[in-house]
Amino acid sequence: MNFSLHFEAVFAESDLIWRGIMLTIGLSATAIVLGTMIAVALVAMRSLGNGATRLGVDSYVELLRNTPFLVQLFMVFFGLPLVGFRMSGTQAALFAMTLNLSAYATEIIRAGVESIHRSQVEAGLSLSLSRLQVFRYVVMKPAFAKIWPALSSQFVLMLLASSICSFISVPELSGAASIIEQRTFRSFETYIVVTVIYLLLALALKIILAWIGHWLFRRRVNVVSAMTVKEGIA
Repeated sequence: MNFSLHFEAVFAESDLIWRGIMLTIGLSATAIVLGTMIAVALVAMRSLGNGATRLGVDSYVELLRNTPFLVQLFMVFFGLPLVGFRMSGTQAALFAMTLNLSAYATEIIRAGVESIHRSQVEAGLSLSLSRLQVFRYVVMKPAFAKIWPALSSQFVLMLLASSICSFISVPELSGAASIIEQRTFRSFETYIVVTVIYLLLALALKIILAWIGHWLFRRRVNVVSAMTVKEGIA
C-alpha cells in the first residue's frame, strides 16, 4: 500500500494553528503567573498560620495533586455551573490550570522553604524584622534560588498539559489540531506538525526560564561565593 505525506492541507490552515499557539501561550503564561502567586501565598499561610490553616493548605494540595487534571477540568467546566458559576471553555481551562499548578508549585516551594536553616530565620528576627519580612527576604529569595529548576520543569509540564483543555473544546493548539484533522482528514501530518510545535514551545520556555533564573539569582550566587572566599581567607 502506497502512502505519501501531504502537509499542504495542514499548512493551509496556518491561521488556525497560529491562533491555537497564541492561546496555548496565553493560557500557560497566565496560569504560571497566577499559580505561582497562589502557591507563594499558600506557603506563607502554611508557614505563618496555625494548625487549622496548615491543615486546610495541606488538604487543598493533596486533593489537587492526587486527582487527574482532566477530572479537575471537567469539575470546573461542568460542575461549577451547577452551583451558579458559569464560565466559558477558555475561562474554565485557565481556572483549572491555575489551581493545578498552584498545588504542585506549593509543594516545590515548601521544600525550598524548609531547606532554609533555622539559624537564618533567627538572625532575621534578631534584626527586628517582622515574621513576614523574614519570610519574604530571608526565606523566600534563597528558597526560590534552590527550587527554580524544579519549578521551571513544572511550568513546562503545565504548558504541555494545556493540550488536555481541548476536551472542553478550547481552541488551543491541540483543539486547533482536532479541527484541522476534521477538515483535511490528514491526521498523521496534522499531529506531526503539532508535535514539532509543542517541542519548540517547550524548549523555548525552558530557555526563557533558565535565562530568568540566571538573571534573578546570579547576583545572589556571586555574593554568596564572595562571602565564602572571604571566610576561607579569614
